[in-house]
Amino acid sequence: MSGETSDIGANPEGLLQALLDNPAPGPHLSEIGQVAEVADGIAIVTGLERALSDELLRFESGVQGIVLDLEPGRLGVVLLGPSERVAVGTGVARTHKVVSAKVGPALLGRVVDALGNPQDGKGAIKVEAMQPVEAEAPEILDRKAITRPLATGIKTVDAAVPIGLGQRQLVIGDRQTGKTSLAVDAILNQKSTDVTCIYCAIGQRGDAVAKVIGAITDGGMLGRTVIMSAGDEEAAGLAYIAPYAALSMAEYFAAQGRDVLVVLDDLTHHARSYRELSLLLRRPPGREAFPGDIFYIHARLLERAGQFTEAAGGGSITVLPVVETQAENLSAYIPTNLISITDGQIYLSPRLVRKNQFPAVDLGVSVSRVGGKAQSRAFRSVAGNLRVTLSQFEELEDFARFGTRLDDATRARLTRGAAVRASLRQAERDPIPAVEQLAVLVAAMDGQLDGLSEAETFAVMAAIRTAAARDLGEIAEKIAQNDPLDDDARARMVALGQQARRTLGERHGANP
Repeated sequence: MSGETSDIGANPEGLLQALLDNPAPGPHLSEIGQVAEVADGIAIVTGLERALSDELLRFESGVQGIVLDLEPGRLGVVLLGPSERVAVGTGVARTHKVVSAKVGPALLGRVVDALGNPQDGKGAIKVEAMQPVEAEAPEILDRKAITRPLATGIKTVDAAVPIGLGQRQLVIGDRQTGKTSLAVDAILNQKSTDVTCIYCAIGQRGDAVAKVIGAITDGGMLGRTVIMSAGDEEAAGLAYIAPYAALSMAEYFAAQGRDVLVVLDDLTHHARSYRELSLLLRRPPGREAFPGDIFYIHARLLERAGQFTEAAGGGSITVLPVVETQAENLSAYIPTNLISITDGQIYLSPRLVRKNQFPAVDLGVSVSRVGGKAQSRAFRSVAGNLRVTLSQFEELEDFARFGTRLDDATRARLTRGAAVRASLRQAERDPIPAVEQLAVLVAAMDGQLDGLSEAETFAVMAAIRTAAARDLGEIAEKIAQNDPLDDDARARMVALGQQARRTLGERHGANP
């Protein structure tokens, strides 16, 4: 080493050439700000005059934050980590990036946070790319009509409130009415399809998310599902960006021509997180103390769903946003916003829950503004009579409570309506194939379930499902090819119902 030093000293020209060949790095200019205030989930930063809206900032402790407010001399920053790790007076640096989430097939089968980082203890996730959580909604010319059905395996939904691939269908109802259960069953029914699923839990308790993970695992769908959790114990900023990150992950798969089902559970907690952050940032409150742009944050989120053209990838994103009502108040601020944004709603009624009617879908309030055009032609031939029968039954049921004398025709209509409503009952985690659904519904409409007790109704429906799965394979293929339900197929379904009813009577030693 000393020999090399003496050589350089003896040869100044060589030293000069060495410096020219390996110039010193140029000066690096970076902006460093300072934390002026910290609150639960937000920070006020000064000294970053050139920071941009939605830019990602990095604090000295490693916590990241998103610039949400730009004001003279100060920035309102939403924290993506615990506020306890951010102290007043510490430094903040710009990253010149927007917040991005991990995307790619490596996320399938994993439980991740809002940024795509693992939460299941199964090791790091090697992803193909990072994608900004915010993205512009596809243009009209990049979309096409919704023409393919999304089978949920739920009789009430598939028959009366159908969902098409690319639709935004709101799932709405009070607490404990089965909203999450309905969405999870829709995910489980995709086991026989090639639909990729994303379940995004926003502000949910850890045990509730664990139950969903268990149900999806037991149903064999974990390998084709991304589970994202932004729990109520985490930073409000993560709950705010979680649904946007879920849509970014869905857009990655849709760009490859795949169909994606996204469940956002639920946007009530998302709105509350955004309200909390906005009030801490001293934004002026509006109706129900929500900020004025609450409609916009949900509209720009849900507009990213749709059925896309081949030039735009050819895939589809179907979104089931969940929203919670209080005391059946559908006219509250957030529910009315989301009803106006989405393409229909599935309303779960606590009145039906009290009657032990599960899933508790109220067909009088539920509507699908798009899915009817994509509905299977076989279901379409049954759905019209189903709605009419149930609506007439509910009207007569209210009237009959007054003890009025009823003629035979009215009593028969009440009996038939009660049987049809009973036929719509379905256990959790039991999605039903289309041919079995139709066999049960046709038998109920034909009167094969009239006058039966609850236990007898379930026994007959189980027998019909078993027989349909065994004997109606060619009809199932026709339904999958979107052929209508012809007279022969309907007659065979009626015959299955009659046989199941006779078998029940023989088992009880008499004709029911």
